[in-house]
Amino acid sequence: MLLPWSDIETVFLDMDGTLLDLHFDNHFWLEYLPERYGQTYGLTIEQAKQTLLSQYATLQGKLQWYCIDYWSDALNLPVLKFKEEIAHLIKWRNHAEFFLKLINEMGKQVILITNAHPKSLNLKMQKVDLAPWFKQIISSHDYNFPKENQYFWQHLGERIEFNPHTSLFIDDSVSVLRSAKQYGIKHLFAIYQPDSQKPPLMHEHEFAIIKDYIDCF
Repeated sequence: MLLPWSDIETVFLDMDGTLLDLHFDNHFWLEYLPERYGQTYGLTIEQAKQTLLSQYATLQGKLQWYCIDYWSDALNLPVLKFKEEIAHLIKWRNHAEFFLKLINEMGKQVILITNAHPKSLNLKMQKVDLAPWFKQIISSHDYNFPKENQYFWQHLGERIEFNPHTSLFIDDSVSVLRSAKQYGIKHLFAIYQPDSQKPPLMHEHEFAIIKDYIDCF
């Protein structure tokens, strides 16, 4: 899908599932952490999954859901250490680096906005070379509100100079895209297949989708 680049001055990009393969995060939260949780507390994998999934559900869309420190305290487990144990799964999505290179060459203001906790962000930046492509890298924890919340966008607007009507935002979360739409971001795109190991997500009914960054030019 060719994007309307002549109408875009600022590009906001999500990280997990948008630039990086969501397989790492899905595998960690749905498989690896339950495994380690079960080993620690003498539970079967199914018991551990049930326990964790019920806790996840209560915090979906809230800042704590994304907070490494919260889960380390709540579970009494070294969550960051566990993430480091499978950090080899942290990878770019197809043609994401190519996309970043081209939009920088076009002179766009490129900003990363992620709900990832700073410790998770730092771990991923050790594995993929994100920093050179962005004017700023912002974790929603810096503002104390996730991207699903309008307060995040209000803080962003106070700290970054941009025009919502000439801004592009790409994210793999429909709830986050809805929040950006409510704030007034004009050009909104969803990711077709955030996790390379899972079936595509079908967003066509609500947001335009990007299947491959190579098709954006």
